[in-house]
Amino acid sequence: MTSVVVFDYGFGNVRSMVRALANLDIDVTLTSDYRQAFDADGLVVPGVGAFAACVEGLKTVGGDRVIYDRLRDGRPVMGVCVGLQVMFAHGLEGGTETDGLGLIGGTVGQLDADVVPHMGWNTVEAPADSRLLDGVAGERFYFVHSYGVTDPSDEAPHADLLAAYDRKVTWCEYGRSRFVAAVEQGPLVATQFHPEKSAQAGARLLRNWISTF
Repeated sequence: MTSVVVFDYGFGNVRSMVRALANLDIDVTLTSDYRQAFDADGLVVPGVGAFAACVEGLKTVGGDRVIYDRLRDGRPVMGVCVGLQVMFAHGLEGGTETDGLGLIGGTVGQLDADVVPHMGWNTVEAPADSRLLDGVAGERFYFVHSYGVTDPSDEAPHADLLAAYDRKVTWCEYGRSRFVAAVEQGPLVATQFHPEKSAQAGARLLRNWISTF
């Protein structure tokens, strides 16, 4: 049976993700154990809260190391919400810049909108060759966030781990911001929205990801 670890580092709506994956008949484990996280077919990195706190929480339990090691080995990793944001080079919250995991260049900044957080259902603009959004590119997904990435690039400290792969970016618009809703680059995929809270469209997206193992 396909195995997925949901990485437990104290940040993220982990129970709903565990349930969503279990409903797909996946062997799901919630843990921060390095060996289990590395050996699983897939690794989910959730995230809720402040960018800096999530990065610190990940590093405290060695989450950065298992993510780098899995990607170096071509093993699938999925980030969700702040779990997407921490994959980028920098986060800017409260006037303070914090280094992310540096896999993709770009800065996580506050959305330019009259009302934040961006909370609720929204459509996305996916590339035609997206495997992650196959069959659900026109669907609505559930977002809860105040920050996003508008400037993905190749300039990042650990971009070499993904340099062999083309990057596909799915976009979303809210207020005056056009931000990254999802990214696919080789073994790394990540979504700003919550697939585990996005009903049938989210379940299909998770199946799409699992089909790449």
